[in-house]
Amino acid sequence: MPVPDSGWGEFWLWLWRSRRRVEVSGSSMLPTLRPGDQVFVDCRAYDRASPKVGDLVVAWDPREKGRGLVKRVSNTFGSGKKFSLLGDNPDESTDSRHFGAIGLDQILGKVTSRLP
Repeated sequence: MPVPDSGWGEFWLWLWRSRRRVEVSGSSMLPTLRPGDQVFVDCRAYDRASPKVGDLVVAWDPREKGRGLVKRVSNTFGSGKKFSLLGDNPDESTDSRHFGAIGLDQILGKVTSRLP
């Protein structure tokens, strides 16, 4: 599932601090995202709704404090209170297969677009 390129609207939301900019490192999200790609993240996306299967999210790595991971929601558990995350390139991804399902409190936000 491709990530749309950012337009002026996303840029203005970033300027108004309604989006966060995150740089992708590693090849775990190939072919969707490449190392060095920058994406905008809506940190308020899940204030009123839970992540859905297929959403691209930035989550805190449960093994390494302060490290963010860009992954895709692959499953939900416990009435949407726990989420399984997978990389699009499983051979290169450290994801829920390694650290298990995570809670909503570990998800920073939803990836909304990629900077062109």
